[in-house]
Amino acid sequence: MNTTRQVVSAAITMAILGAVMANPPSADGKQQRPTSDSSTVAERQAAPATSAIAASAQKSYSFEVSGSKQWLDTNIDLRAGEKLQFTAEGTVTYSDAKKNHFGPAGITRSFADLIHQYAVPNGAHGELIGRLGSGDVAETFEVGANATYVAPVAGRLFLGINQSLRDAEGATGSFQVKIEVLNQGLTTADAAVAGGPAETAMPAITAALLESIPRRITDQNHNPGDMVNILIVGTEDEMVKAFTTAAWVKVDQSVESTVLSGLMATFDKKDYLTMPMSTLYLFDRPQDYGFAHAEPVRVIMSRNHLRVWKSPFQVEGRPLWCVAATHDIGFERDQRNNGVTHKIDPAIDGEREFVNETLSGTGLVSARGHVVPAHPLTTAKTATGGEFHSDGRILVLVLKNGNAGNQ
Repeated sequence: MNTTRQVVSAAITMAILGAVMANPPSADGKQQRPTSDSSTVAERQAAPATSAIAASAQKSYSFEVSGSKQWLDTNIDLRAGEKLQFTAEGTVTYSDAKKNHFGPAGITRSFADLIHQYAVPNGAHGELIGRLGSGDVAETFEVGANATYVAPVAGRLFLGINQSLRDAEGATGSFQVKIEVLNQGLTTADAAVAGGPAETAMPAITAALLESIPRRITDQNHNPGDMVNILIVGTEDEMVKAFTTAAWVKVDQSVESTVLSGLMATFDKKDYLTMPMSTLYLFDRPQDYGFAHAEPVRVIMSRNHLRVWKSPFQVEGRPLWCVAATHDIGFERDQRNNGVTHKIDPAIDGEREFVNETLSGTGLVSARGHVVPAHPLTTAKTATGGEFHSDGRILVLVLKNGNAGNQ
């Protein structure tokens, strides 16, 4: 059975790698995990906004979104809870005669679109889209010809088209977009903090609690591996909802389920992000959940991924979850058995902050901060022999209590 699984897994890997090599990503494909300190090529090429007014100053706005640009900075800064109504019309034309011209709803995606990377992975090709925030991990959402949107956190509003830079280079035409403010959002101070709640001290995460949590996870032979770099306070339902709302997907648990999910993703014309991850251990048991967040197709070689364990501890009466998050950036030799394994980005703090930004941007995080254990882990090797380094801090995310009683 193990041999069969290995053969099937290898076949899937080679097939998707072949697709990547035969159809290389378009010019907007990311080669490395985005960080909050960098800006996308698309953002650097964003067109200037037609007006520069704060959202609180008026009730409606009009913009023209050119098909030749990736993002338009509206200069509108939204508050958490601000509710908008979008309506759009107009036509964009691609140089590809097969796709010709289309409206704000875009073009129904085809199998060929699986090898391209779009800002909204499962949105229509060429669809009008929005983005809340200027960072590369900012939340993107579908707009189309008509949509209502409520900002989960504060942030700058961008409008764009769900396309590659290569598409934009040959595109003509534009969409005319009207935005009406239906509700100006919350009036609290936190509602104006971009990207989620401000950093705060975490007195409930005591030194004794940190000392009780293993610093690293292990493989089945008890070889130490990745570090525990994130703690989440909340119920199981709240934890799962936070990840899935932030576009993290549950990872398949076996090769057989991978084959089935891969087929269904192809038939549904969806991007496939759920290649399985190995089983690792904390508190002497396998992970309770695995989540991944990755670019389409390149998921075999590069993806943001993490494992989650429910700890035996509680914080202020709520479950505490332990997370080990790393970023796969390619392949390397597994020093345990000379096989091939994923190579992680040795600067693992970047993945910790990727989780921080993606989950905090959902509006489901009530408090966040970093803690330093008494003996911080700053450098080590994974169970497969790869090295990593860290500043030793652990991220703590406290989720909004929306499911009281579901422990």
